[in-house]
Amino acid sequence: MPLTADVAAQQVQERLRSLHRLIYDIEAERARNEQCIDSILRAEKAVESPPSNEDSSSSSQQQMQLKNLYKAGLSAAEQEENLLRKALSRIYEIRSIKNERRIQARYAGNKETIGCGALMKMLLSAAQTLPLHVGRVGERAPPLCGAVPPDPGHVAKPGDAVAALVRVSEKEENWILAEVVSWLPAQGKYEVDDIDEEQKNRHVLSKRRVVPLPLMRADPRVDEHALFPKGAVVMALYPQTTCFYRAVVNRLPANAADPYEVLFEDSSYADGYSPAERVAQRYVIAIKEGKGRAT
Repeated sequence: MPLTADVAAQQVQERLRSLHRLIYDIEAERARNEQCIDSILRAEKAVESPPSNEDSSSSSQQQMQLKNLYKAGLSAAEQEENLLRKALSRIYEIRSIKNERRIQARYAGNKETIGCGALMKMLLSAAQTLPLHVGRVGERAPPLCGAVPPDPGHVAKPGDAVAALVRVSEKEENWILAEVVSWLPAQGKYEVDDIDEEQKNRHVLSKRRVVPLPLMRADPRVDEHALFPKGAVVMALYPQTTCFYRAVVNRLPANAADPYEVLFEDSSYADGYSPAERVAQRYVIAIKEGKGRAT
């Protein structure tokens, strides 16, 4: 069933109302948690500095009380975590609805032409708002989170951002930023659009010429394994362009909102590398053969 503008607006409003209620619930739960933490701190202080005339039974009672407070605090923290995850889920659902509506509008021929400046702002916003993987204790980052590769059988969905190796002349191929239009299973190929709408190019490419971009950001503080290590050779989106070029990771993100610092291969510099550039996680991917070079 087509997702009309009215249906999409209704679905977004429903989720916004749910999100509004969840925000109030989160604040209420956080206030209760703060009270619980204060109680724990007072109980810990009492256990650590008991009165000199206190008997052993009173001390045991205080320790039992502290243990119960720890259990209550853990339960309260889990409840707050569940509420936060529900709120994040509503945000991701809104993002998905808006993306689905955009795709359907494009298929209907309502594709809006975006200027270069607006496109660069859109790409930056897409990188900054890419969902952050927030795993549970002991959970590893999933495929397509940061530098984690996709599953072998992964098929990108319509609307997914990818790097696509396309021919730009008889002797030159470039990795461009593109968007999946469809997967053609009978041919084992993707149909993709150049993200730069001024080019108005659509390409049909084999799977090996298409690299899906990350679907989630990795948090370096808990998922450092999901980031490319320093010195890794990667493909990165050159700033203010829609093309990927070979680069070397010079510095990892310090936090979830921080970009990589990379050095692009560039023969016009004495050491063969450009000055350091900052590139968001979304636009740094594993190296593949057939790369273009920065000029």
